[in-house]
Amino acid sequence: MVWISRICYRKYGNFVDNLRLYVRGGSGGMGLPRLGGQGGKGGDVWVVAQKEMTLKRVKDKYPQKRFIAGVGTNSSVRALKGQKGEDQEVLAPPGITVTNDDGKVLSELNTEGDRVLVARGGQGGSYHSEFLPSKGQTRQIRLDLKLIADLGLVGFPNAGKSSLLTALSHAKPQIASYAFTTLRPEIGKVMYEDHKQISVADLPGLIEGAHMNRGMGHQFLKHVERTRQLLFVVDVCGFQLASKTPFRSAFEAVQLLIKELELYKEDLPCKPAVLVVNKMDLPDAEDKLTELQEQLLNPHEFSHLLPDDMVPKNNMVFRHVVPISAATGFGIAHLKTCIRQSLDKDASMATESLHCDRLQALRGAVPAKNTLTWGPTASV
Repeated sequence: MVWISRICYRKYGNFVDNLRLYVRGGSGGMGLPRLGGQGGKGGDVWVVAQKEMTLKRVKDKYPQKRFIAGVGTNSSVRALKGQKGEDQEVLAPPGITVTNDDGKVLSELNTEGDRVLVARGGQGGSYHSEFLPSKGQTRQIRLDLKLIADLGLVGFPNAGKSSLLTALSHAKPQIASYAFTTLRPEIGKVMYEDHKQISVADLPGLIEGAHMNRGMGHQFLKHVERTRQLLFVVDVCGFQLASKTPFRSAFEAVQLLIKELELYKEDLPCKPAVLVVNKMDLPDAEDKLTELQEQLLNPHEFSHLLPDDMVPKNNMVFRHVVPISAATGFGIAHLKTCIRQSLDKDASMATESLHCDRLQALRGAVPAKNTLTWGPTASV
């Protein structure tokens, strides 16, 4: 038995995945020339990752989006060295990339407790500065959220990703017969009998040219970076975005999805992946599935079906190819089993690698005993 809970990162369209903030370190305190006293240092501004925090909460709590640290205290007769100003912390969800206005990455905060200094406080007045303090650092920074999930659903619009998320997790994303229904990320959370939890992210659908930020390109692809594995979803009968765009078969859709990921970031297709072939309840679905499976076994033989610049550099080997119908529930139980097996395999490999590294470090730390080194001057 598998029971399901739901996490929704979207509420009435108010999902926030990036935020621009003004941050300023506190000014230092005045020094005391008469006694050589030193003013306190200004406070610093930090961005700190904290679970259960969202950028929406930051935006609501601080509508001015200004974070200013405390001023250092002045030197006085009673306290020749002034106290440091109070630090200011900006709490943000894990999965944040912090950049400055020039696009330079200051840090990535992936786990709770990770922190980065974004604005230093000014120095207190001292003999070297003629007892005059300096101002704190001033910056405009951006917080860019990239979701962290076990699985990310990858597919063209209307492939059935939202229906699949509903079938897997009982989440309730918007579902309709037109192409673009998912505009904001939503996460379904599955709990197995042994209490293992797996999070599945439904992301906005890709279109051809997404790597050049067409459609919701970069808003989608940046979230794919932070998923452990990929769940490709294709319509077994193919896909056509609009009447003026070319029809793409299920095989072509798979290859184009791989290419879009590859063009955005070359190592993205290296993530472990499962292929879900949806809409098996449609007429002729079995024949089309058989054709797709044959094409996936020998993709080079069918590369002529795509434009030359849209053929992936490397083939992607899927751990499982699972036919399903999100509408009827066919294949969903088997898909859940395959997902669990794939994630458990990676967890096992990571544990084994960690044990090997620790054993290697232990061997290097303990010198060998009772060894005899033979050389030109050795005698028996």
